[in-house]
Amino acid sequence: MNGLAGKVIIVAGAATGIGLATVRRLAAEGARVAVGDIDASGAEEAARQIRDAGGEAIAIAYDQACETSTDSLVKQAVSHFGRLDGLHANAADLRQEIFGRDIDILHMDVAIWERTLRVNLIGYATLIRSALPHLLESGGGSIVCTTTTTSSPPIGRDEAPVAYSSSKAGVNAMCRHVASRWGQEGIRCNAVAPGVVLTEKAKEVMPPQFIDELKAGLRSTRLGVPMDIAATVAFLLSDDGAWVNGQVLGVNGGAYLTP
Repeated sequence: MNGLAGKVIIVAGAATGIGLATVRRLAAEGARVAVGDIDASGAEEAARQIRDAGGEAIAIAYDQACETSTDSLVKQAVSHFGRLDGLHANAADLRQEIFGRDIDILHMDVAIWERTLRVNLIGYATLIRSALPHLLESGGGSIVCTTTTTSSPPIGRDEAPVAYSSSKAGVNAMCRHVASRWGQEGIRCNAVAPGVVLTEKAKEVMPPQFIDELKAGLRSTRLGVPMDIAATVAFLLSDDGAWVNGQVLGVNGGAYLTP
């Protein structure tokens, strides 16, 4: 992939799943990566594995729900590497006590809305706000946000988590705003909308029958894996994605068709 070697990229939410696959892919392409996560030990382990494989990586513990912490993540990465070329905003609060209680609007606690929006939308906004000046100083750069296919589902019955989907719809709008406002100053901002991705955690909790039912609804032979999403993120962060801006790319095995 062109134009990733030597670039400095922060992946916020990188200790597991899609974020972990992304830092590994970016490092394999020669990027220098800051592995950010609330799980300090997980971030350090991911960074260590990259360094052991010959790459450049540092681990930074941060809290996506805290404005000071997201700002510190960016500052520490820039202080260590001397510049910033890209950001992958990927973190979300998927704990059972939050995501598992994200149900219909009639029965949901306001606290679930507040926590979900704080992490998934406001946290992304503060990350981007902190990163933008450094990207502009570097002459431009790329921002990629992880969103979801349920932020704009097809017409019909929608049983997706309402706060999560709403927060990600906000992320999509924010990406369009950033691309529109700073695109001519060299900033690209896109979102990747994964379908069902079989992370290690998902495999532990999903019954085989449910996995088979999900596969039956695809226009592909399998469900996604984290590296499928990581490959798309790497493309958007690379020079190969130079003419993609302000877009929401569905990476979902054909589960949803975009007009």
